[in-house]
Amino acid sequence: MMQAASRAPEDGAPKRERYALIGAGPTGLAMAKTLVEQGIPFQGFELHSDVGGLWDIDGPRSTMYETAHLVSSKRMTEFADFPMEESVAEYPSHRELKSYFQRFADHFDLREHFLFETEILRTEPLGGSGEGWRVAWRDKTGETHEDIFAGVVIANGTLSEPNMPDFKGEFSGELIHSSQYRSPRQFDGKRVLVVGAGNSGCDIAVDAIHHGVSCDLSMRRGYYFVPKYVFGKPADTLGGAVKLPMWLKRKIDGMILKWFVGDPQKYGFPKPNYRLYESHPVVNSLILFHAGHGDIHIRADIQRFDGKTVYFRDGASGEYDMVLAATGYKLHYPFIDGTLLNWKGHAPHLFLNCMHPERDDIFLMGMVEASGLGWQGRHEQAEMVARYLRGLRDGTEAAKELRAEKAARFDRATGGMNYIDLPRMAYYVDKATFRNAVNARISKLKGAA
Repeated sequence: MMQAASRAPEDGAPKRERYALIGAGPTGLAMAKTLVEQGIPFQGFELHSDVGGLWDIDGPRSTMYETAHLVSSKRMTEFADFPMEESVAEYPSHRELKSYFQRFADHFDLREHFLFETEILRTEPLGGSGEGWRVAWRDKTGETHEDIFAGVVIANGTLSEPNMPDFKGEFSGELIHSSQYRSPRQFDGKRVLVVGAGNSGCDIAVDAIHHGVSCDLSMRRGYYFVPKYVFGKPADTLGGAVKLPMWLKRKIDGMILKWFVGDPQKYGFPKPNYRLYESHPVVNSLILFHAGHGDIHIRADIQRFDGKTVYFRDGASGEYDMVLAATGYKLHYPFIDGTLLNWKGHAPHLFLNCMHPERDDIFLMGMVEASGLGWQGRHEQAEMVARYLRGLRDGTEAAKELRAEKAARFDRATGGMNYIDLPRMAYYVDKATFRNAVNARISKLKGAA
């Protein structure tokens, strides 16, 4: 497929009117599409040679692996105005998703707006909000450039910077993060310990079961497990027609999980010390199957390493050739000072996870997670920002009201959910609360247009 060549930004719009959009993954593409629709000039930048973000396994910052699939179904994940083809699997592979995003970019003519093989080096405000930003980048030839933009829209993803624990002791075998995992062949002939039982950890552990000599799974805390299919249909497509109070939803869904999953504690999994929906569930139909068959053994949290021996906090120990840390990722925006993103604790504090309380020229897109949110939820977030920029340009009352609202209060749209205190949960939202809040503001901005 022909790629748009890296080139200098177009001069079709005055420099102070153009925004710099960083990233051409799913969120960056949604942002580009909505900016075009609202007539907001921008210049896109992408490190890889094509669109797709982490879903292109060949990308320089991709953390994908050969056997990776979506953990949500295609109908609950796709863009509403660009459905996935019927031939695409219910839980698509990364290859199908790469193709999907390429076709999305083709359909909406988005490639022409991006400079590919281009790395953003710095983004610095020239002063207060509205005075412009200086953006510096390096192109594929190694030459550096800089230009002035009206603002910066960051959409470079949340799953590229490994969160590697600081283990005590020294491990003399192979110690890697899941970001370095690509193929089950890496497990050939090895006794494997997977650390972390999130969705990626459980998927990778299943690979290790089939390709390694043995596989154990070290867990710090328990999880709720959700099967991929219920009554022959993707589990995430069932329910939701009737809005239930959370206490009742937990009771009903918990009962359904017991019917279809059973009691994971019987296989050695620790019991969750939080309530259902206070952390993301593990969507995996195979890990419990293999645990029940003795193909994998559940271990406690790691205490220390000593050569190839791993000591666990419950007093047990084991010998391993490889330890793979499926311990997640950290938010990482190396080209901007974190204080400019209103960073507090584990994550930036932004209105609806994208809008700065004081500035109207810096936006952080895609820093939002929720069970079942899908790319449509992120598209709606992008549309809200694009319509807000148009409203500011046109001086609408709806844009002025939203500006005052985001300055007055921090709203993450958790719906009152008490999410567990972990870095990966610092930008988690309740799907219904978030989408309702975003779409309510889109409606107001539409009405003022």
